[in-house]
Amino acid sequence: MTALPAASDAGRARVPAGRAVRLLALLAIVIGIGVVAVSNMGVEQATEQLVNALTRGAIYALIALGYTMVYGIIELINFAHGDMFMVGAFVSLTFLGQVLGLNGAITDVPTLLFMVIAAFVVTMVILALVGVTIERFAYKPLRQAPRLAPLITAIGVSFILQNIVQLKYGAYQTNSPQIFPDTWKIPIGTASISVLSLFIIAVAVILMIGLQLFIGRTRLGRAMRSTAADRDAAALMGVNINRTIAITFLIGSALAGAAGVVNGMQYGVARFDDGFQAGLKAFTAAVLGGIGNTVGAALGGFIIGFIEVGATAMGYTRWGPAIVFGTLVIVLVFRPAGLLGQQLGERA
Repeated sequence: MTALPAASDAGRARVPAGRAVRLLALLAIVIGIGVVAVSNMGVEQATEQLVNALTRGAIYALIALGYTMVYGIIELINFAHGDMFMVGAFVSLTFLGQVLGLNGAITDVPTLLFMVIAAFVVTMVILALVGVTIERFAYKPLRQAPRLAPLITAIGVSFILQNIVQLKYGAYQTNSPQIFPDTWKIPIGTASISVLSLFIIAVAVILMIGLQLFIGRTRLGRAMRSTAADRDAAALMGVNINRTIAITFLIGSALAGAAGVVNGMQYGVARFDDGFQAGLKAFTAAVLGGIGNTVGAALGGFIIGFIEVGATAMGYTRWGPAIVFGTLVIVLVFRPAGLLGQQLGERA
């Protein structure tokens, strides 16, 4: 488990018991949703809904990682991050549809892989550059300002990104090229699982594992963790704070771009206001899992995916958001720091 902020000695002493409680809670949620799904729909549909929950949760998890990384480093709730995900979806569909001229499924596997990899590389690079640019010009000048100033600035950046997209695509949804064939499915028992869904889950897991390895085993990752623990002390030890913060925004924005790519592939449409709903739920996932904890953010994303799909399976689609935020409130009542979060003392 990799958490950006360092925990106090008292917090570390509570980890073993708390971890067991958290794992049991997660297991209960997953089993409960699975039992309800099986009882209401049967094993075939339940298996398909399980994959749907994992797919949706993977998208939320990728977005939530950016929220939790930025908060862990500079304690900023970057409300523009959800709109970075939205911009990523539009960059992806622009690259695939207008630059490459794709408008249908690609059945040749090498060609499909090349196009998908190209979409990820282009989108993630562009979003990474956009994220660093926003940090440099919008957030860096406000690091010493009262906390309300960068918060309001983040909201302003969110509206700016939405308006820029509207200038190009308008206020209506835009179709994204569906390059994965709909007929590609894998039989699992009596169920039929989409290859695209499995691909999205695999991509999300690979990116999350890569992020964990980067934070835990690289020099830049150690710089990020030390900056999160104590920025002044890290600077005295030779850590380049400006570069570390820029890298944090770069990685978080790139992951949001990846989420935008897979979201376009999965749902086939994008709107200028997609970032608000997805960002709100991803931020909820980060808080639910433990803000500042990358594993907790990923876990929270998957939990929200299960809750939403479980609510739909039970016929409470409209109540999905209420159930999500109700779950958040209940968790925070008993675990104010989130499922994997740890209580920290105030920084000096």
